[in-house]
Amino acid sequence: MTGIQFGLFSITGDFAEALSAAERAERSGFVCFSPNDHFFSPFGAPSDPQLECFTLLAAIAVKTERIRLMPAVVAASFRPAPLLAKIATTLDIASGGRLTLGLGTGWLPTEHAAHGIPFPPIRERLARLAETIQVLRAMWTEERPRFCGTYFTIDGAYNQPRPLQRPHPPIMLGGSATGLLRIAATEADVVNLIPPTGHGKDFPNDPEATRRFTAAVLLERIELLKRLAQEAGRDPDQIELTGLSLVALAERPEDPSLVRAAEMLGFPDLASAQASPVALFGSAEQVCEQIRARADETGILTTIVAPLSAESLTRFETEVMPAFA
Repeated sequence: MTGIQFGLFSITGDFAEALSAAERAERSGFVCFSPNDHFFSPFGAPSDPQLECFTLLAAIAVKTERIRLMPAVVAASFRPAPLLAKIATTLDIASGGRLTLGLGTGWLPTEHAAHGIPFPPIRERLARLAETIQVLRAMWTEERPRFCGTYFTIDGAYNQPRPLQRPHPPIMLGGSATGLLRIAATEADVVNLIPPTGHGKDFPNDPEATRRFTAAVLLERIELLKRLAQEAGRDPDQIELTGLSLVALAERPEDPSLVRAAEMLGFPDLASAQASPVALFGSAEQVCEQIRARADETGILTTIVAPLSAESLTRFETEVMPAFA
């Protein structure tokens, strides 16, 4: 299968390291750079370093030329929708039209509480996300933007200059729960299919959710998205599918580091991790086989990878990516 490509997910706690990672990703041929959007790191203690997503991406925009900027994903709960529209517009302009705006509901309750941000039940967060997208579209495309909803109202929220991309920057929604897929079916240009975060954890920190998100579940979620899109009168092929996978690479397939990585994610053994759609573990040859098989089975051609070590990133760049160039 042709057209397989990769993005790079990056933890963003150090400015120089994040900037270097983005420049390296562009040189290596990654198609997008994907920082997270948090006020403190979900991968460590709340006091661990964590940079603000859009400020960082603006700096990366002026230091790179080709790579797309695709946060994975922005919490719609963090910023009022009109402010988010203006920020995203500015970033699209600063990057020369390279923004793909990844969006989600926000999922970490302790982070919201620490910063005084409301964290309503998921039904309301989904409704707010849906309205946020309507505000974005209005401010990105309308001469005199208007929208009146339950949570957001704008009237004459002029947004000049407009984003460079037409009709607007692509919108990516991240997740796989039914409520989010209903919104994606009508609104998303891209869907990043990952395990749900309903327990206040992302999947690397939630072994139960990670194990439950099997290849069969992923296929069921894809079929649901396609059915919902058809019911909304939309061609499912208009929605690009992407995934996110943790990467552990070693020279030898039996390397103990691979077993440790599988155990870290909560898998009983390495083979179980290798069968999961959220892990790419093994030798370079094995990982290439996993990528091809998953692309054939799911139609997902773009995978955002999160290497678990510096060695894994280097091996992925030098031993895996050339096979798909």
